[in-house]
This record gives sequence, structure tokens and C-alpha cells, in this order.
Amino acid sequence: MSASHDKTEGAAAHDKTDGTVKPSNFLRAIIERDLEQGFQPARHFAGSPGDAAHHAAGPLDPAKIRTRFPPEPNGYLHIGHAKSICLNFGLARDYGGICHLRFDDTNPEKEEQEYVDAIKEMVAWLGWNWESAAPSADGSAGGATANHLFYASDYFDLMYRSAEYLVTQGLAYVDEQTPDEMRANRGDFSTPGKNSPFRDRSPDENLARLREMRDGQHPDGAMVLRAKIDMASPNINLRDPALYRIRRATHHNTGDQWCIYPMYTFAHPIEDALECITHSICTLEFEDQRPFYDWLVEHLAQGGLLARPLPHQYEFGRLNLTYVVTSKRKLRQLVEDGHVSGWDDPRMPTLVGMRRRGYTPESIRAMVESTGASKTTAWIEYSVLDGYLRADLEGKAARAMAVLDPVRLKLENYAEIFGSLDHREPCQAPAHPHVPELGTRQFSLGPELWIEREDFLEVPTKGYHRLYPGNKARLKYGYIIECTGCEKDADGRITAVLAKLVPDTKSGTPGADAVKVKGVITWVGSHEGIATELRLYDRLFTEAQPDAGERNFLDLLNPDAKRVVQGYLEPSLAQAQPDQKFQFERHGYFVADRVDHRSDQPVFNKITGLRDSFAK
Repeated sequence: MSASHDKTEGAAAHDKTDGTVKPSNFLRAIIERDLEQGFQPARHFAGSPGDAAHHAAGPLDPAKIRTRFPPEPNGYLHIGHAKSICLNFGLARDYGGICHLRFDDTNPEKEEQEYVDAIKEMVAWLGWNWESAAPSADGSAGGATANHLFYASDYFDLMYRSAEYLVTQGLAYVDEQTPDEMRANRGDFSTPGKNSPFRDRSPDENLARLREMRDGQHPDGAMVLRAKIDMASPNINLRDPALYRIRRATHHNTGDQWCIYPMYTFAHPIEDALECITHSICTLEFEDQRPFYDWLVEHLAQGGLLARPLPHQYEFGRLNLTYVVTSKRKLRQLVEDGHVSGWDDPRMPTLVGMRRRGYTPESIRAMVESTGASKTTAWIEYSVLDGYLRADLEGKAARAMAVLDPVRLKLENYAEIFGSLDHREPCQAPAHPHVPELGTRQFSLGPELWIEREDFLEVPTKGYHRLYPGNKARLKYGYIIECTGCEKDADGRITAVLAKLVPDTKSGTPGADAVKVKGVITWVGSHEGIATELRLYDRLFTEAQPDAGERNFLDLLNPDAKRVVQGYLEPSLAQAQPDQKFQFERHGYFVADRVDHRSDQPVFNKITGLRDSFAK
């Protein structure tokens, strides 16, 4: 990469479409420089991916830039993928471009339609759309709506044609060494590789062998097609990398049409070029692959297969979140070994799991955008994501009272105050203290309530202001009460707290401030409380980098990552719908579980507390 491509992060960059200020990073600097210099002025795009002749017949590309998010459909997307999704779609949005969603489906043994569908669902959930109006010449969205969803497997014919071209030019050969022989002859960082004994076959011999591979005349693994570059190169990726292998496997898109499949490093540059990608943005581990990327597209362009100008690859550092693992192999192990309930378990860092936990796409996008893009791998504290989540939910989530560890509170003078034990004293509170349009919540006092067990102590500790014999506290949105004692069972466990209402102290009435108290407790009427299952989630691992070094990440699973309790909710939540989010006053943010929640059997997941309380 030239020095001009290595600009450090500056102060801020202006969104080219709406004038807002975005955090600057080296990728924005590159794109802004390219646009200022009028790069690729003769780039044509025929409206769909294709070879050089296809695009030459099309008009000038109205998109100022083209990026792509190219997942392999062999698993569920996780929080690390959110960085690439938001980066590629966001840069296209901000600079009058288009981002393609492309499935890099060149490995049929691991790819399934289930993953294709799940990836599309999660990209859309994050707020991005690959079906958009093509930008007009001035960058505004004025063209016809186009679908920018593509599959690498749709290009298999052209990839194979590219392979034959390389063979005819003496730039590729069929190698019949065993995998162990190829591995041994590849060398290492201190030892150059050795040429294959099949490297000097004639182009005609190699072409015949390649066609035999294509036609299924050889067993799986018997031979591979390799590029002919330099077995002594200090960059091991240039030591005659494999281009095609024999694999008899049914492909989710092409069925059994092919028994040979391109390698990812061969397919990916071709895909970018066929789609007229301008800025091919990938993670840092592909930096050493860039010389082969450039070698391949340049040779295929010289042969007239790929259109110029050619794409350029740029690498950025991964986003790593503490207290999770994002290796697909390790995530699969968590699922298959039963450590979690599935890919959408709310403890998982998969996007489907985070959605079920209650994380919002807005909070994930805000965190990703705040981290920008750099040439180094970033570790982000989990608490940072939770901070963005709280900031998002604070202005949205309706409030409610909930009791998670219930003990009964008996109001001994209830009938004396209201004339009957059957009386229900109406109370109300705003659904949101700062969003009046959400209205009010209605609930009522009765002679018995549910309160948190921790809100009573027989012998108070220093600074404790809630209920203990002789002390007064306020029932939130209700009356002041004075504790008179408690009831216990034969084992000495407290079964009920006893108290008396203090007359004329109801919240919102003139006498509300007549008696001063320091403690305020939340409660739910036992006559109307909604019995519910509450799943209290925390971080899946006990250490920030559970798979660092040689240790077994499973040894660091947090035994308290999930606790299930039975509690009570105020009646305003009777109509809560799956995925609906609330702030349970004093406890944190909760969401009605999208899978298990029903009106007759409510289930709520804890998303996060009101502040970061995870033990460091």
C-alpha cells in the first residue's frame, strides 16, 4: 500500500449525503482522496456482475464507490461481523455508493441455505438494505431500484474460464502431489519451497488434466490446480497457491453441477472484479494475500476477462469484544456440546443471540461507528456496548415495577385505612418520565403486596434505609409505610414482612411530603401481579479473553451466566409482546423473550443492568 493510503485517523469526516459529522478513519481518508482525485472515471457497470465485455457494453457506473459484505454461509453472524457490515454499507451510504451483499459460497461441504437465510435476516435487522435505488450521477438516490444480492456460485462458469486461461498462459498447472508432499515442499518462513515435479508440464497437458478434474475423472483430493508464481517467495501465499480442488459435494445453489470448486483466495478477487467493486475492504489477516489478489486480477485483465479499472483491497483491524469468543468452531462447540441452548441463546455473541437478549441494532451500530477503523485489532470492553445500549433504551423503554426475589408484605391496618380488605387503592405512574406521549401505567394497592426480599432486614446494617422494625419507607407511587416486624416459618426463614400504612401520605397528594423518609421500595400488588419467568443473564465467560493462549476456553465458562427466577410484574405488562423492551425500575432493562414469551406464560430476559455491575 502506498504511503498516501496510510493516512492516520483525523478529526472528523462529513457525511457526503446528509452533512452529519462521522468519526474519521483511514478508510474514509482513502475514499475522500480517491473521490477528490476523480479516480476510476471510466468505470462502466452493466447493471449486473459480469466479465469485461459485459461491462464494456454498459453505461458509466452511477455509483461513486462500490463496496461489499461477503460472508461465507457456513454459520451464524456474530458481533465481529457487525463491524464489517456497518463499515461496508456505511461507507457506501456516506459517499454516494452501493454496497453488495455477496455470499462467498465456494465450499459446499460447510454451507447451507439455513445460514444464507439467517445472514440476510441479520443484515436487514442491523438496518441495511441491499435492495436500493441506484444513485444518479450527482450521488442522490434517483435511479431504478436494483437488487445487489449476489452469490459467488453464480460465477462458477467464469471462474473456471479464468482457470483455463491461466493454464493456457503457463500461469497455472495441475499438481498431483499428495497433500503431505505439497505441505513439505512448501517450505516455511526460513526455508524456500521446492518446485513440484509436475510444475513444468506443458500448458496443453495441464489443460487436459484440468478438464479431467472438471469432468469427474479423478477422485477427491487426487490433484489440485495451482498458480505458478514463485516457490521461493518470502511471502508464503505466493508459493504456488491452490486455485481449484476436487470435491464431490452437493452445493446449496448449484446442486451437483460441479465436482471441482475454486479456493476462496482465487474466487474472491474475481468476484470483486466481476461486481466492479472499487474498495474491497477486509480484515487484517488478508493483508499478506493482497499480492496474490493483485497478481490474479491483473493477469485476468490482461487476458480480457476482467474489466478495468480493477478493485483494490484494503485491510482493517478486527473488532474483538471482551468476554466472548467469535471463532465459528468454538461457537459451534458451545452449541453442540450443550453449553448453550442454541445459536440464538441470549448468552451467545451471535447476532441472533444478541437480538434475543434484547440488544438493539441502533446500539450495535453506534458502538461500531464509534470505534472507526484502524490498521490494528481493537479490543472493546463489553461494558462499552452495554453503555450504548443503555443510551438507546433510556429514551425508548417504558418503565415498570417488577419483583425478582419476592417476599410478601402485609399491611396490617389496610382495612382500618380504607374500610375494607376488598378495597383496591388506585395508583399510577408515567410509562416514561420523559416521554409523556407514552401515557401512564395504572396499578393498585391491596392489603398484601410483593416486595424484594432484600428490602427488609431484621437488624439493619449501617446506611440501610429500607424496611426494618420501627423504620419508615415509601412504597413507590404509593404510601409511606412503617415496618412493625416479620413472620417466619419453622426454619426461621422470613415468610412475610409486616407494616402499617401511614395515612394521608399517598404520592401526588398534598400530604405526600408530610413525613420524610430516606428509603423508597418498589412493589407489585399480590392481587394483580403477573407471575413470570425471569432469565437473568450475564457474561458467558469469567475472563476478558477466554480463548487467549493455550488454555481451554470451556474452563472459563461463567456458571452464573444464566439464572432463572420466578417473580411478579405490574399489570401494565399484561399485553407485552415478544421483543418488547422495558426498564424494570431499579433492576435494569428486560425484554419479552422472542421465542418463549406468551401472554399466559410470560418470559422476560435481562438485557443489562442500569449500570455495569459485572465483577472485574
